[in-house]
Amino acid sequence: MSTHHERMRDLLAAWAVGALTPADEKTVPLHLAECESCAAEAERLRETVRLLDGPRRPVPVDGTADGVLALALRARPAAPRVARHAAPYAAAVAGLGSLLREVEGLGPWGTPVVHDWDVHATVAHLIAADEPLARSLGLAARLPEPAGAEERPWRDAWAARTAEVIAYEHRRPPEETVAAWSAQAGALLAAPEATDPERAAHAITLMDARLPVADHFVVRAFETWIHTDDIGRALGTAVPPPPDPHLWQLVRLAVRVLGTALGPAAPPVLFAVAGGGPDAQWVLGSEDEPVRAELVLEPVDFCLLVGGRYEPGEVPRGATGDAAAIGAVLERAASLAWL
Repeated sequence: MSTHHERMRDLLAAWAVGALTPADEKTVPLHLAECESCAAEAERLRETVRLLDGPRRPVPVDGTADGVLALALRARPAAPRVARHAAPYAAAVAGLGSLLREVEGLGPWGTPVVHDWDVHATVAHLIAADEPLARSLGLAARLPEPAGAEERPWRDAWAARTAEVIAYEHRRPPEETVAAWSAQAGALLAAPEATDPERAAHAITLMDARLPVADHFVVRAFETWIHTDDIGRALGTAVPPPPDPHLWQLVRLAVRVLGTALGPAAPPVLFAVAGGGPDAQWVLGSEDEPVRAELVLEPVDFCLLVGGRYEPGEVPRGATGDAAAIGAVLERAASLAWL
């Protein structure tokens, strides 16, 4: 395969979302007219992006900005043709894309959001956050990995990479950062692992978590939604939670990770997530002694706790029994956040 052909294939995701440079806007269509395989792949990517964008809805009668934003965020487009494990990520990408499109003319990019990030930096952070999965699926990173990153503790390497990508993107117009994030997300959703459960069943280690690729797609959905909510709060716009089927995929993965993190020696707690019925109850901790306490959280509150958006003592909850055992579960859940 020629170098020119490889470069054209690398540009297909950008072509699908309209993020090509002026020079590439001339060369890519010429290549697609001559290359049947690239043309087929380009059309598949364009279809994914079209489904992510979805139809525009009418503006509310009151015409207010808040009304437009709320409607845009609730008008979730149909998910692209991905498998069940990737559907939450597709919906989360669509939700953030809708928010960013609706506010891009209002100039909110410097608004403080979370940590020391503004809106622009938060989108840049998501580029860095999606990179490990993209790289594991054979998608090229836009910036080279720092030398020796594999030898550093993962949290140190992760923090350094995030800072590097944010610094790079802050030197570019926000619209280019959004286009880069959208192109990478579109490429992830066009990857075979997003549509084939068998290919997504193999386990890989990302951010010190060894999980099937399918679960890593759910992790990406989790973080994308969390940061969409962060941006919405910063801009005074209510962001709806994921649709129930997607929300429960997030909840069940978070419970599994929490159970592993607590380990088999922790004081046993009967943990329930409200609204899920008998299938949404788990005994966390030791299986060799009687349950010491019961803890109930709402699904969104549980996800926000795991996402680092609640302090352990502040999350709304129903609880009875051993306060120390309950506190251990809440503390461990909050400690899982690396967002």
